[in-house]
Amino acid sequence: MAHRLPDCSKLRFFSTKGVSVGSSFFTPAPLVGYAALRHPRAISTSNTSKKPAVAIPTGPVSPLVPATHVGTSSASTSEIRDGNAFATLPLTWPHDGWKENVLLNVVPSHREPRTFGDWVAWKIVRTCRFWMDLVTGMRPEQQVDSKNPTTALAASKPLTERQWLVRFIFLESIAGVPGMVAGGLRHLQSIRRFQPDQGWIKSLLEESYNERMHLLTFLEMYKPGWFMRLVVLGAQGVFYNAMFISYLLSPKICHRFVGYLEEEAVHTYTRCLHELDHGCLKRWSDPNFRIPDIAVRYWNMPEGHRTMKDLILYVRADEASHRGINHTFGNLDQVTDPNPFMECPGGGVVKAFPKHLSVTRPAGLEREEVVSKETH
Repeated sequence: MAHRLPDCSKLRFFSTKGVSVGSSFFTPAPLVGYAALRHPRAISTSNTSKKPAVAIPTGPVSPLVPATHVGTSSASTSEIRDGNAFATLPLTWPHDGWKENVLLNVVPSHREPRTFGDWVAWKIVRTCRFWMDLVTGMRPEQQVDSKNPTTALAASKPLTERQWLVRFIFLESIAGVPGMVAGGLRHLQSIRRFQPDQGWIKSLLEESYNERMHLLTFLEMYKPGWFMRLVVLGAQGVFYNAMFISYLLSPKICHRFVGYLEEEAVHTYTRCLHELDHGCLKRWSDPNFRIPDIAVRYWNMPEGHRTMKDLILYVRADEASHRGINHTFGNLDQVTDPNPFMECPGGGVVKAFPKHLSVTRPAGLEREEVVSKETH
């Protein structure tokens, strides 16, 4: 005898008094749970009942996630919609911070090219600097001495706060690319060769993450318009692919290029500090000026050291560290030499140097300083 199937449209889930879930009997439980989270009104409460609604679990519940009311989470819906949920997430690479003497002892400098590859890298950076000045609207009277582009600080006319933020955002949107490209390619190389990496991948990806945190900080202070977004989109597309191909051909030249690029970044932030100290940036000099909360959280900035000047000091120290690390990487053998700024398992072949040396040694460490003549 054939059994007649019930009319599914009239069936409903289990309900308590005042609670009903309008869903088909044959709807998979996980989808019902998802629909309830996305549309809390799917669970309705009767107006005649004064008892609290009871939510019936409709799908598997992970033991790692604490039970919450249906339709709620650690980040509110408005935070997710507005893109502010990031502020509640743990940092992927928490910043170790910088001691005050390191922050104050960063100086702009330039490593003179010694090889043809160094010369090529330096000329490419100078070309990029020309186009950045043009795109960000820097006028001739606002430019420093062209004979000392990475050390001269004085100009006939200072930049405004808006001009500085435009330069910061454009610079950081470009500076976040090389570390990701190099780290990704080295990751793939490690997989292809069935060999562990020499400690470079972590530093490169951490560098890229750090540059992105700089960008997110400045984006809290200035929102780019459509023109700048279009320029960054085009520059990123060209730069990423150029960096990808170049790193496959010569990673040593690429690291030298990034070292020179970071020299420009250190010079940029040092000049900004120079103009801050000379009272050219009135708004940022105001003691009541509030820096973004994301900066305080990322650098773990102590009370009493949360001014705009302190923020620029932290960012400049980061850029100086990238400058020293990449110049050091440009001096090392790209295949066999481990990262000297990380402890190596077993030790012996390479000395582990403290990270603050990457800040105080602007030209990087020479290979002779890094690789020991003795093996253990």
